[in-house]
Amino acid sequence: MAEVRDYPAIALKYATDVCAGKIPAGLQIRLQCRRFLDELKLSKVRGSKFPYVFDEALAARPCRFIEKLPHSKGKWASKKERLVLQPWQIWIICLTFGWVHRAGERKGLRRFRRLFLVVPRKNGKSAIAAGLGLYMLCADGEFGAEVYSGATNEKQAWEVFKPARLMVERTPALKKHFGLEVPARAIVRIADGSKFETIIGDPGDGQSPSCSIHDEYHEHGDDGQVDTMMTGMGARDQPLQLLITTAGDNLAGPCYALIQEERKKLAGIGHNGGPPLDDETLFIEYTMDEDDDWKSDLALRKANPNADVSVSLDFLRARQRDAIATPRKAGVFKTKHLNLWVSAKAAYFDVEAWRKCADPEIPQNPRDALKLAWLRGRRAIIGLDLASKVDIAAVEVLVLPNGEKATVDDPYIRFGFYFLPEDTVAEVPHYQSWDSLGLLEVTPGNIVDYDEIEALIVEISEILQVEAVPYDPFQATQLSTRLAKAGVPVVEYRPTVLNFSEPMKELDALTRSRRIIHGGDPVMEWEISNVVGAPDKKDNVYPNKPEGQPHLKIDNPVALMSAIGVHMGEEKEEVPASPWDDPNYSMVPS
Repeated sequence: MAEVRDYPAIALKYATDVCAGKIPAGLQIRLQCRRFLDELKLSKVRGSKFPYVFDEALAARPCRFIEKLPHSKGKWASKKERLVLQPWQIWIICLTFGWVHRAGERKGLRRFRRLFLVVPRKNGKSAIAAGLGLYMLCADGEFGAEVYSGATNEKQAWEVFKPARLMVERTPALKKHFGLEVPARAIVRIADGSKFETIIGDPGDGQSPSCSIHDEYHEHGDDGQVDTMMTGMGARDQPLQLLITTAGDNLAGPCYALIQEERKKLAGIGHNGGPPLDDETLFIEYTMDEDDDWKSDLALRKANPNADVSVSLDFLRARQRDAIATPRKAGVFKTKHLNLWVSAKAAYFDVEAWRKCADPEIPQNPRDALKLAWLRGRRAIIGLDLASKVDIAAVEVLVLPNGEKATVDDPYIRFGFYFLPEDTVAEVPHYQSWDSLGLLEVTPGNIVDYDEIEALIVEISEILQVEAVPYDPFQATQLSTRLAKAGVPVVEYRPTVLNFSEPMKELDALTRSRRIIHGGDPVMEWEISNVVGAPDKKDNVYPNKPEGQPHLKIDNPVALMSAIGVHMGEEKEEVPASPWDDPNYSMVPS
């Protein structure tokens, strides 16, 4: 007879061991484990005053169900072995299904309506998602259940649906017990019309999902599919939406935005020092910590909870060695095996280093930054990149180290403005999100209004001591003429390799040494992550977008580099550029 496992006890031990440091885990997992332990105590000590109760029987049911399913591929499938849940998986499932409302209209119904699982490749997330989908179809007690496996393309949608289908086909007892049939593209239960099938893209209205599974959420360009499924769940008592993904390189997509939001909630930002009790999302993110060395064994163990189970540590170490030896492979390795959001796969700048330059004293909103009293009168250079009138037009303010009082360690300060026409904002979801945060300068119509840019630069010139405004003469001749008449010190700065190679390298050096600080706004983080620039034979670099991806913008980094370039040019003028400037030079041979 098979061993009866005490799943809640396993979940409790996992959380306890993580908090005690016995199991390596990143910050988000440590916080979530601590939250679980603290809330267990609260539910017992405060009793009816705490709105939720942990029901061990409900927590165990899906674990027991899943462990009766067979493996669908790999060496375990060939041996016809059943799934065996690891402690970290049991902990997640127990949290998702064990916490229920203590009283009121939702008494006994699940607390969490969404499980958001972010874990690297090869950690068995698709098999577990398939098992949860089958549980929600068969054993959750939902009449006429509708379970959907969704993705941006059919191949990805089948990554979860295909294992579920194979599990049913290979388990005749399961088919018979629940009355399941398996036609070509679905799993159905004729008795009550329940079904499990795939969806591609935004399916529109019409579904009433009891469970929707969205694989590789980082590939979603917008939330059309996710929102449609969530809206359709309104008639269900305790639906579940499962978002599963690895990290990605689209820092402007809905997945990364939701991760940032959930990290803040879990850290208690804006919630009196603790996560909101009424939050319906269970956020689980496995990755290394910010200060960990990505080249270390510890980073691998923190990010890969299924190490030496579904993915071998030797395999991960081999990929790590490849990434260390070949820098171009580092981005893919960090994303897929350490779950780090990096940037364009051939990105020039280290986006993690850029994030570390964020300073809480500088507001994200550049208008608010201009109001800082301690910045008034400081020396500054304003860089422009006005390459597009229908998309982002960039204004970058580079505040220089503080005059004679500056030391070699004093940082530069950067904040930027993002001008966009309202018609473009209306068509791009991530622009709409940033606009709602007040981070964009939106002008009426379908092109950017340069009059507003002119007015902003004049306004900045009244607050800061603007020493130069570099501009590309092919973009802004008319604007530069008007600015010059207003007394603004404009200077031509042409987009050549000679002009941009050294400033691009300098921005990279300033970032890595944290000698440039900023407010941490997501728009610039996205743009800085999009910059690619492989060195040529003479080790020159030039900022470009990733090939074939014109929607990725780099306007503000380019504007910032032009400001740095002008400043570096000023510094170079202090160095003798000719033998005639050397007082010791003599025409007489020595």
